[in-house]
Amino acid sequence: MEKKTISLPRLNNLSPTMESTALKLMEETGELAQAIGKFRGLNGEAVTVAEKEVVKMITKELLDVAQTAVSMMFVIEEAYGVSIEAAVKEHITKLVQKGYIAPAGEAKFHNPLGS
Repeated sequence: MEKKTISLPRLNNLSPTMESTALKLMEETGELAQAIGKFRGLNGEAVTVAEKEVVKMITKELLDVAQTAVSMMFVIEEAYGVSIEAAVKEHITKLVQKGYIAPAGEAKFHNPLGS
């Protein structure tokens, strides 16, 4: 199973709650959607930004979403005693059960071109 691992810091100059972090997550997700829509021309406007800059903006917004999600993980661990490590294991098991990923040790290859 191929993984993308990201390690982001706990924001220590804030006192987030689960609710405030959820709202921030929605805000950041909206900004990501806006960047994708606007700079991919999905809003009907002509795209005037170079592809490289578009991807850079989308990546920036994606990392804002990831940082906020990580911040919410810290809140859930600290305020509610949830083990994110255990939750990740359960999440991966769910992905295997749904057929989204192959079980560990089984390589599955998907060719998007169909050949």
